[in-house]
Amino acid sequence: MEIIIQSLPRLLSGSLVTIQITALSVFIGFCMAIPLAILRVSANKMLSLPVYAFTFYFRGTPLLVQIFLIYYGSGQFQVFLHSVGLWSLFQSAWFCAILSLTLNTAAYSTEIFRGGIQGVPAGEIEAARACGMSGMRLYKRIVIPRAIRIAWPAYTNEVIFLLQASSLVSIITVMDITGVAREIAARSFAFYEVYVFAALLYIIVVYGVLWVFKRIESHLNAYLRMEITG
Repeated sequence: MEIIIQSLPRLLSGSLVTIQITALSVFIGFCMAIPLAILRVSANKMLSLPVYAFTFYFRGTPLLVQIFLIYYGSGQFQVFLHSVGLWSLFQSAWFCAILSLTLNTAAYSTEIFRGGIQGVPAGEIEAARACGMSGMRLYKRIVIPRAIRIAWPAYTNEVIFLLQASSLVSIITVMDITGVAREIAARSFAFYEVYVFAALLYIIVVYGVLWVFKRIESHLNAYLRMEITG
């Protein structure tokens, strides 16, 4: 237990890194997923096929392989990345970790929100069109808000899976919870104590995220309670 007390500041710092990486990846991935989901359901194959190829690759390959390709594989394109001023970014394990997690969650989230869009009742869309809505106005006011409500439980699970999968970034020297725990355990040989405490930190963070997303879900579905009470 002494090793845990001594290492507590570093483990808490690792927890902050885990939260930061996950939060940034989820935010950017969400911003990518909504427009990609709209393109994914398009009848125009020129728009939907590239998105399908993107989701096909990132959902069909292991996240660890994606991290290795971005972090280590980028070295093969050093000359090109230098020429466009991006090499300094790809040298950073932090940047590569966020990029890998972002692309991965964007692919999964795109398919989740695609299902949400396709799950919007046809009657609601027809009613909106009868009121004169069409195109992006229809999507902005009716389809996307409804699709997010439908997809939110599945999207919550995706965020949790991403948070847990973020432990893989420790492989490329990012000092998150797992990275810090591995370093402490390697020096102290207190593997059981250190990793059990790391697991407890993950549980705390996971259920904290679940609480936040449940609150958001409750807010999104507030109109249902108003209809019941009304």
